[in-house]
Amino acid sequence: MPQTDTETRLTEAIELLFFGYRDFISDPDAILSAYEFGRAHHRVVHFVGRNPGITVAELLDILRITKQSLARVLRQLIERGFVEQKTGEKDRRQRRLYLTREGADLLHRLVAPQRERVRKALSAAGAGSEDAWRTVMFALLNEENRAEVEHLITKDSK
Repeated sequence: MPQTDTETRLTEAIELLFFGYRDFISDPDAILSAYEFGRAHHRVVHFVGRNPGITVAELLDILRITKQSLARVLRQLIERGFVEQKTGEKDRRQRRLYLTREGADLLHRLVAPQRERVRKALSAAGAGSEDAWRTVMFALLNEENRAEVEHLITKDSK
């Protein structure tokens, strides 16, 4: 069945999202492969780095992966010296996560090419592109997740 012009444009937008993500993640993937790490490791390093002292439960909520999946990745990151785990001061049952110096260095190496790629893309798109990008990305989120995501990504700018 032939697509309408609107359907064709939406299909192109979907494909651009796939291809954009593929290339956006390609630089970190190359860095991670040298450590025999994958994208799950990247996400853990990213969110632990952005949220020092995050609990395992909070990280599970952000990543929306199984405890088993997180345990495997976290164990590797801890054993290899990229993440350290400390018992909560107020609640001894909590496990709080922090990047080590090596973990912070890895995070910097992973995010640097992505920042540059986004900077170039927004610059090429011209004035107002950053606000338009944020509007589109927030609109892609499930409505019930928007406030949580906004809080997570803007906590440092408040």
